Amino acid sequence: MESVIKETPAEVSPSDAQPIETPVEPSVAEKATTDDVAASADVPEEKAGEEYAYLERNEFTSEIYKIEVKNMGYFGIGEFKKLLKNTLKLDMTKIKSPTRKEFAFVCFRTQEDQQRALETLNGYKWKGRVLKALAAKASADPLQKKRAAEGASDTKPKRQRTAVEATCPLAGISYDEQLKQKSEEMSTLLRKYTQELTKINPQAKPHLDNFKFNNVLPSPTVNGYRNKNEFTVGKNSEGEVVVGFRLGCYSDGSVEVAEVQDLPHLPDQAKWAAKSFQELVRQSKFLPFNPDGNVGHFRQLMVRCSSATGELMLVAGIYSSNLSEDEQRELKQELKSFYEQVEPDATFKCTSLYYQDVKHREAGQMVNPVDHLLGTTHITDTIQSLQFRISPLAFFQINTEGANVLYQQAIDLAAPTKDTTMLDICCGTGTIALAFAKHCKRVLGVEIVPDAIKDAEFNAEANGIENCKFFTGNADDFIKSMVREAMYDEQPGKPVDLIAVVDPPRAGLHNRSIAAIRSASAINRLVYVSCNPNSAKRNFIELARPESKHYKGEPFYPKSAVAVDMFPHTAHTELVILFEREPKTKTDENAPPAEAVEEAAAESLKTETATEVNIGDEETLSTA
Repeated sequence: MESVIKETPAEVSPSDAQPIETPVEPSVAEKATTDDVAASADVPEEKAGEEYAYLERNEFTSEIYKIEVKNMGYFGIGEFKKLLKNTLKLDMTKIKSPTRKEFAFVCFRTQEDQQRALETLNGYKWKGRVLKALAAKASADPLQKKRAAEGASDTKPKRQRTAVEATCPLAGISYDEQLKQKSEEMSTLLRKYTQELTKINPQAKPHLDNFKFNNVLPSPTVNGYRNKNEFTVGKNSEGEVVVGFRLGCYSDGSVEVAEVQDLPHLPDQAKWAAKSFQELVRQSKFLPFNPDGNVGHFRQLMVRCSSATGELMLVAGIYSSNLSEDEQRELKQELKSFYEQVEPDATFKCTSLYYQDVKHREAGQMVNPVDHLLGTTHITDTIQSLQFRISPLAFFQINTEGANVLYQQAIDLAAPTKDTTMLDICCGTGTIALAFAKHCKRVLGVEIVPDAIKDAEFNAEANGIENCKFFTGNADDFIKSMVREAMYDEQPGKPVDLIAVVDPPRAGLHNRSIAAIRSASAINRLVYVSCNPNSAKRNFIELARPESKHYKGEPFYPKSAVAVDMFPHTAHTELVILFEREPKTKTDENAPPAEAVEEAAAESLKTETATEVNIGDEETLSTA
């Protein structure tokens, strides 16, 4: 995963699936059915209790201004969002659709926006259907709902998982057994993918017969490998203040936090950071944050450490909605003073300290802002013998030693030469691009986050690399222009050796980016690095499906794949696949007509799950 967008929460550690979300917009709404929806957004008096108390808080929640849209048939979240924002100019904040068929919930910031949406969508004809829109009830607070259910039941509550069970479910078996289990699971996933692709594109079968999966390669470091972690501030089962990992997610009714000292995948630096911050919180007059009511202040701690330099960066996440400006200044000074006064002979030391304002984001705000308090502004780590500057919110592979193996596998599969131009799509801070640079004539990278491009350019200069060029913008807007630039210096008639490498967020590439890659005829090899193979399977299908009006250009067929165990002791694995395509040939006479292929493809995609499976560097507790 190479994008800065990915790690805000993309690179969330196994603390809490959504560390900067709050319970005022409970995800339980996504599990609702049409039976749960009524015609009014007002909370009925008979239900006005603890389950709906969050609506009375003095803070924004779009649950108040929610509508339900019915009679939609099968649809994609992206196309529905495009209809709302681009075509109808509706200012919505969120779309929730448990099944991606028949109905969806849409949330807004104001009653005026909600009302305009109701008037616009009710009776609107879309995809041959007449939509029906009505106001929807706010969802019940999942934590309070669970407590109410437990209070009314005689059933004994289930035993809460331990921190090891929640974050390192494979820690109880040998590492050899872990690798064997992951290889079997990845083989099963790829087998299902090839079976599905054969149905959609029968011409793929000869290529798939030769498709090879080379198992899961081990991580050089099995214990203490995580260089980034996000800890939650809360209380354990005994009511003690703890800095550690959540044992479940709020939407499942859990707020308990456990200490992390016994977790095998955390380095000693990270454990020391959690312990020291816990000491600070326990002695402070400011309170730990409690999602049950959104009270308190200390909410989370992000820890980044470098195995190359020993540097340690701490980012204290503070819920500031209930703090005055004077109190915020006082809290910042408390943080600074505490880490300035750490014992000189302490085992570890904070070399970089930040304050992060963690509260509701404003419209259009992508990340919560950070304020530098102490020490250096960055830390430095090394991959493929290259040094990389790491800022607080920048993406960097969670397992540094594993990244050496991962990137080498990508290079080996791509097999670049001194005549190769490599396109790094979703280049982030340039780690993959710079690793490829010494093997290529030229590297061009694109990334949507401007700060990431600044880091990429700094890292290139710091490593003395001059054959890289980076662009800021949407990948699908820049792919064609990068191809043109790659071919600009080539002699007329000379074959162009052009390779694309993609390392997208866990949800995969947008279908527009896939379409842009397909239509760029100069690209005949593509290396896809996926931290979430389940979600990326959609992209794998799109790359290899028959040419159509949506996907112009010859298909890319999978040739070889290898997985790298970037996350020992967890169920997650990183997958690298080499795709290639052949020059256009005469259509097989036995190939099904385009209409039939499109219909088969659409039917297959209906089976895709509506919710995103968090695999990769996010050992999300709710799915671990």
